[in-house]
Amino acid sequence: MTAPPAARLLHRHIRGQWPALRRLAAWSALESVPAFASGLLLAHAIDHGFLAGRPLAGLGWLAVLAALYVLGAFATGRVYPWLAAAVEPLRDSLVREVVTAALHRMSDGAAGAAGAGVSQVTEQAEAVRTLLGTALRNVRQLLSAGVAALLGLALLSPPLALAAGVPVALALGVFAAFTGLQVRRYRAVIREAERIGETAATVVHGVRDVAACAAEERAAAAVGTVIDAQADALRAYARTRLVRLPVLALGVHLPLLALLLLSPYLTARHGFTAGQIAGAAGYLVTGLQPGITVLVDAGGTLLLSLAVILGRLAGVCDVPPAPPPPGPAVPVRSFGVEADRVTFAYSPHAAPVVADLSLRVPEGTHLAVVGPSGTGKSTLANLLTGLLRPQRGRVTLGGVPLDDVDPAQLRSAVALIPQESYVFAATLRDNLAYLCPDATAGRLDEAVDAVGLADAVERLGGYDAAVPPGGASLSQGERQLITLARAYLSPAAIVVLDEATSHLHPAAEARAELALAGQGRTLVVIAHRITSAERADRVLLLDGPAAVHGTHETLLRDSPLYAELVGHWHT
Repeated sequence: MTAPPAARLLHRHIRGQWPALRRLAAWSALESVPAFASGLLLAHAIDHGFLAGRPLAGLGWLAVLAALYVLGAFATGRVYPWLAAAVEPLRDSLVREVVTAALHRMSDGAAGAAGAGVSQVTEQAEAVRTLLGTALRNVRQLLSAGVAALLGLALLSPPLALAAGVPVALALGVFAAFTGLQVRRYRAVIREAERIGETAATVVHGVRDVAACAAEERAAAAVGTVIDAQADALRAYARTRLVRLPVLALGVHLPLLALLLLSPYLTARHGFTAGQIAGAAGYLVTGLQPGITVLVDAGGTLLLSLAVILGRLAGVCDVPPAPPPPGPAVPVRSFGVEADRVTFAYSPHAAPVVADLSLRVPEGTHLAVVGPSGTGKSTLANLLTGLLRPQRGRVTLGGVPLDDVDPAQLRSAVALIPQESYVFAATLRDNLAYLCPDATAGRLDEAVDAVGLADAVERLGGYDAAVPPGGASLSQGERQLITLARAYLSPAAIVVLDEATSHLHPAAEARAELALAGQGRTLVVIAHRITSAERADRVLLLDGPAAVHGTHETLLRDSPLYAELVGHWHT
């Protein structure tokens, strides 16, 4: 039978620590000796010491038990260094594999590459280290004590061991029967928690859209829906925890209560001694009861969390096989962009962000993409530029699928300018000419004048002025103007602005967009102001699975949502 992915992942990362685990097991066995011998020594102290009129012999047996507890305490102290040696390397190796797998997925454009961020999975790797360390420290100790107690009880009195073992086996059977349901319910809790993060991040990223479109209630409702879904998942999981009641009743309370109630009958009719009864009660109270309690409580939380998170990481680390090598690159002769029934989702379990979208952008078109926050505008920008691959459908450049276009030509022909403005620790000239290294002073002046950067160039002291790391001396708007001038100078036939003018005032935004569109190249603007749509030749309105394409005037007439967006903006 093939081991589950979570078990295979854990085995892969702890197999290098077998020497430490063997020493940990050896010291754990020595640590459990007092639990194993306690009932036997207590029975001898009572039957062959105190009740036999030999108090010194009884005290001697108890002294032996005390010495064993000292030995067990020494073994407990030796457990911790080997526990650290076994667990501490786990985090680093897990993080290395998770990050490597995430980078492979991103470079391959595989589905789900952007689902769980690297920071999230490294937190989960830390959780695995912490949970495994806690399990080995606490669960190991108490479960070994429970097993030792059962073995000691079997040596003390096989009939009593059999009588106690039957309800214990029933309790473990009930617990095992509910384990699968608990795993499914807890996995649903984890999945809903991730949906909260994804939904909230979408709203925060598009907070300008939310405010501009007066969509606060809609955004709150979207986040509230996933929060309510997680609350329902938590309640469903909490109900499965009620199984601890019958498990504790069967495995702990019933054997001890039966032993105490039947002890007069057992001693009078079946020849059991008082020492055997006391020793058996000691095994049940000090060994078996804590062991089953920890199994139920930790098994329903700690071990369950460990299994679910390991399963999640195993899915992240399951890198799909490399795609077949691409065929020979096809040269592109024209630069119209077309999306044919494109569908994209960030994970197999997520709803599509872009669903069955068809769009044609002829060469030289000025297109604006508008819509409420979270409708896939930035995702569409990444699809049109080849940074993401659709699960269904295809995107073509000049009639050639993007996968078949020579990567160098694709990167030269298409420029994506994101909202984040990337400026470098170099001269202003180097920053402006990054995509056109041989730009002359005249071309630099043209680009600077076109996008409205001349005042900033003069303030900084000319093109040879040094830009500090991160552009600390520049405002957010000036940084965006630098990236826009860089796009103006680039040889790209298609420029995609993904809210790249968000820090500019409306007049500066209009000047930059018209400058880029006036060069005759294709311009796609992911708009955060409705005025960008009013300037465009064509407008694409995204609203969940629905997409409407037309001019500003036709959309005002035919689309109530577009008319509402325009009305809210101008109000």
